[in-house]
Amino acid sequence: MVKNLLRNFRVQITVRVILISVSLYAFFYLLLEKKLFVTTFIVGLLSLHLITSLIRYAEKTNRLLIRFLNSIRYSDFSQSFSGAGLGSTFRDLNLAFADVMKDFQRYRSEKEEHYRYLQTVVQHIGIGLLVYRKDGTVDMINNSAKRLLKVARLRNIRSLETLSQELSDTLFQLKAGQKALLKVGTLDEVQQLAIYATEFRLQDREFTLVSIQNIHSELEEKEMEAWQNMIRVLTHEIMNSITPISSLASTVMGMLDTALEESVDGRHDPEAVEDIQSALGTIYKRSQGLMDFVTSYRNLTLIPIPQFKIVRVKELFTRINDLMGPKFKYGGIAFHTDVDPETLEITADPGLVEQVLINLLINSFHALQETERPEVSMTCRMDDMGRAVIAVEDNGAGIVKEALDKIFIPFFTTRKDGSGIGLSLSRQIMRLHDGTIRAHSIPNEKTVFTLKF
Repeated sequence: MVKNLLRNFRVQITVRVILISVSLYAFFYLLLEKKLFVTTFIVGLLSLHLITSLIRYAEKTNRLLIRFLNSIRYSDFSQSFSGAGLGSTFRDLNLAFADVMKDFQRYRSEKEEHYRYLQTVVQHIGIGLLVYRKDGTVDMINNSAKRLLKVARLRNIRSLETLSQELSDTLFQLKAGQKALLKVGTLDEVQQLAIYATEFRLQDREFTLVSIQNIHSELEEKEMEAWQNMIRVLTHEIMNSITPISSLASTVMGMLDTALEESVDGRHDPEAVEDIQSALGTIYKRSQGLMDFVTSYRNLTLIPIPQFKIVRVKELFTRINDLMGPKFKYGGIAFHTDVDPETLEITADPGLVEQVLINLLINSFHALQETERPEVSMTCRMDDMGRAVIAVEDNGAGIVKEALDKIFIPFFTTRKDGSGIGLSLSRQIMRLHDGTIRAHSIPNEKTVFTLKF
């Protein structure tokens, strides 16, 4: 095809040069020999036209090539190359141009489809992804990262300082292959962020790609599983040891009483017998108390599977008010509830949720014993994500910062007569509801427990 094209191009040029030569010869011949000025003028115009046509013929080919190359350079595939005016000899070149443009259009279309595919995957993946430059300029942030960082858009990493100064500093300091684990949160929500970083270069520019994942729920779940496994082992071993002791103490006490009743001569020391009975009674009572104590901790591992149903929060609050209202009234504690909107509903096991709320209200009751104007409120509202949030707030003694992170750990309690299982049980119930329970406290001012469904 190229040989035919070149051959046709040479023929066109040769013919045009010959015609120009003939017309110029005729022009000068008529001008010098025949003195036919009109004819000479016409032949001169013809010669000029042939020369101009040859120049345009050559230049149009160059312009066509330049336009074709610029279309490729600037990815402008809307151009068409008909080659009008170049003659039939450039038909193969025109077809070749058209085929190349179609191929580039197809490649570009495939590239755009792949880009949209990757964008869809990146935006819908459950792990937060963030790409930024050395100066903190953000080039890409997906939807999961926006939800985790609670931003609608992010132009620079420094903007995260309003959420967490530690998070902003960590992102700037992370190097390729490094990872970090840090806690970020608000008053009613805590996130344990696992951050992994890698670096890459694109067009002589360095970028950092980090993945961000909230593993707070997973950590809580693993922690609770570990406590449950330990409690199962401890309660099993303790019960195996205490049960025979309690049974034996009870049996010996019975045998002693029988022996004393059947004694004929009455030869026994009353004080010694009394000491033995007292000792056996103490062993029996303490073993029974220890068995009851162990049984209470077993509740952490024996929570029933929730029976979910749609529950109107206002009706739930009314039942709890009927149960706890008299207790607060007798203790001189102001107690009020509020649901906004009143038609708010949650999907939950009403019995288990009632148990959680009663645990929290009992804790508030004890925390308010030395408060001058004790108040307790139980409210329910919708958060920005459309989730139901129940808050129990009191103005009691509060919880010191050092103890705030430990109150949900089994066996830990800030009360002298506390068992340390109420809040642990409550957190486990909320985990079974795929929800969370958080605590915020300012000592001697307010304490808020937040249930988020």
